[in-house]
Amino acid sequence: MSFLVARRVGSLINAHYARFLSTHTTLLAKDSFEYDLVVIGGGSGGLACAKEAVQFGAKVAVLDFVKPSPRGTKWGLGGTCVNVGCIPKKLMHQASLLGEAIHDSQAYGWKFAEPESIKHDWATLTESVQNHIKSVNWVTRVDLRDKKVEYVNGLGYFKDAHNVVALMKNQTERVLNTKHVVVAVGGRPRYPNIPGAMEYGITSDDIFSLPQEPGKTLVVGAGYIGLECAGFLKGLGYDATVMVRSILLRGFDQQMATMVGDAMGEKGIKFMHKTQPQSVEKQGDGRLLVKYRSDDGTEGSDIYDTVLFAIGRTACTADLKLDQAGVTTADGGKSDKLDVDSFERTNVDNIFAVGDVLYKRPELTPVAIHAGRLLARRLFNNQDAIMDYADVATTIFSPLEYGCVGMSEENAEAKFGKDKVEVFHAYYKPTEFFVPQRSVRYCYLKAVALLEGDQKVLGLHFLGPVAGEIIQGFAAALKSGLTMKILKNTVGIHPTVAEEFTRLLITKSSGLDPTPATCCS
Repeated sequence: MSFLVARRVGSLINAHYARFLSTHTTLLAKDSFEYDLVVIGGGSGGLACAKEAVQFGAKVAVLDFVKPSPRGTKWGLGGTCVNVGCIPKKLMHQASLLGEAIHDSQAYGWKFAEPESIKHDWATLTESVQNHIKSVNWVTRVDLRDKKVEYVNGLGYFKDAHNVVALMKNQTERVLNTKHVVVAVGGRPRYPNIPGAMEYGITSDDIFSLPQEPGKTLVVGAGYIGLECAGFLKGLGYDATVMVRSILLRGFDQQMATMVGDAMGEKGIKFMHKTQPQSVEKQGDGRLLVKYRSDDGTEGSDIYDTVLFAIGRTACTADLKLDQAGVTTADGGKSDKLDVDSFERTNVDNIFAVGDVLYKRPELTPVAIHAGRLLARRLFNNQDAIMDYADVATTIFSPLEYGCVGMSEENAEAKFGKDKVEVFHAYYKPTEFFVPQRSVRYCYLKAVALLEGDQKVLGLHFLGPVAGEIIQGFAAALKSGLTMKILKNTVGIHPTVAEEFTRLLITKSSGLDPTPATCCS
């Protein structure tokens, strides 16, 4: 960015912030409200915003109400991440990894009297996971009480821009008059519009507390939720098939996405490509007949014990009565999500939004938390820091994990031109894989960089063990302006898989073999 462009952008942001302060200073002087802030939604982003706001003297209330899933599943305070997202997903992923570790341990000398008798118990896992979630629900409520954030267990919607209605369990209504409102209602899984889907299928809302073993499972959808669920189900010993409408991991680097799928296939997970379900029918024995059709017109059917839909999520804005507050949804009203400016403000000056409800923003818990905190600081502590949504790291907790930060190879080439981008890549061999002779075919990483100068790193991609732990540290480096020159001059910790980033020397354009001869080559 040139100096003149940078100064122009800085001037626009300063002017925008001045209008922001002016608007809310006027409101402070002109009006008196019951609350300084009402947050609709008790998930990660909303709670972070509320708890941050009270530290600066704001009077805050949080509204949270969970509508049961079509299956009847409901949960407590904490939002998707705590109850039916990141936390239970990671615990079940860990259970799957432990099963693999038990198998590997025999090669390391651990002896079992009857190895064939070792099997997983679904009921024990779900009970342990749900007990942990309930403890987090309780701690969350206590934390709100201790921080003097009022918790209202009611379904929130707008009466107008400054009055939020809480519909309580007994169907009575309570109106909360507030200066500011933050919408943080997140989203819920979608069902396809096919016969039997909602009656007999489940989603990620249900899988973590499913009362019976899932058995033979069809996962419809190949985004990160679908692949993660299929991965831990297979790891726990269940037959798992993924039905893919178009591509795996849309929005992610497609070379890496393909390798994730191939690694899952090697584990025994089946894929049905370019196929969509047509109906779900319950049989006399309680099992589910799924009829499907491929893009080439081929039709077929199969019987499953469980059908899990992971085809995307819908923002929970339909119940908010946004029109009564003058709030419009994104894309000219066609989207269910909210468009916000750089200060997370909607088209109504005192109404803001954070988290998965936002249009074209990363749907990740840490993003919502950080954006919520920064919003509270701007509203109640005169800080001007804005959320940076670029270069946010994430990980797919597939059996062989995929972590990434920054740009995909496709996006980098589209933005800068293929001739301006260099890709450094390598296969590697985790030391711990050798003794049990685990496959290393898909242990791979790459750095996407600019070709010129010190070769600024645009994106880092890693497929292998503990990818999330590894990519987190490198994310800070990338945000700080990491270059390939710096990366190559960094001494790795040996023997680790993270050190492989410091040994990236071979480029795709060279045509050389990126497979190492030894662990120390």
